[in-house]
Amino acid sequence: MRIGILGTGALATSLGTAWVRAGHEVLVGGRSAERAAAAAAAMGGGDGRTDGGATARAAATAAEAAAGRDAVLLAVSWAGVPDILRAAGADRGALAGTVLVDPVNAVDHGVGEHLLTDGRAAAEHIADLAPGARVVKAFHLLPAARWSAAGGPVTVPVAGDDEAALRTVAVLAGDAGGTAAVVGPLRRARQLEEAAGLVIGLVFAGYDPAAAVPHVPARGAARV
Repeated sequence: MRIGILGTGALATSLGTAWVRAGHEVLVGGRSAERAAAAAAAMGGGDGRTDGGATARAAATAAEAAAGRDAVLLAVSWAGVPDILRAAGADRGALAGTVLVDPVNAVDHGVGEHLLTDGRAAAEHIADLAPGARVVKAFHLLPAARWSAAGGPVTVPVAGDDEAALRTVAVLAGDAGGTAAVVGPLRRARQLEEAAGLVIGLVFAGYDPAAAVPHVPARGAARV
């Protein structure tokens, strides 16, 4: 696929690295051209080209990173979402029809409380800011480093309203070492975001989140 990444932080770099290794073409854009270039190099740009020819490179602008992509990863903080989407032209419909992958956690990172008080998911607000984009909530629960390091199988809960977009994200999850599990439409993303808030709150309080979740054998999870 042709993947655009808006953002240059740890999650952007980690997922980008996994996708380049899987053979995808990655284009990175952010507010800083220097940081975009550094992120692309870390993912496998330039001399880091894989045997299959896949590579990552920096875009001149956020709009270039998002234009003509099969999927775009929105890998910025919640506070930075409006600005980066505006820079990508999302408010003018530039992302209409594009799969927009949302791993954003709109929570207080000290206690895990959701920052939005209207009861809607951050993913739903992102859909408002990017009219016509096919938004899918995904990749928001696990630490960024998980996607660039070897590890056991993981489940990637996803939520979205578009079946084809969910299938695209399932491929991307598989290429990063996970299995996508659809929890429902985009409105269910609020539940996923609250779950992330709980995990973050437990971590900051000094508890192991895994120990707080009962282990129940899987029984026909909804996958795509």
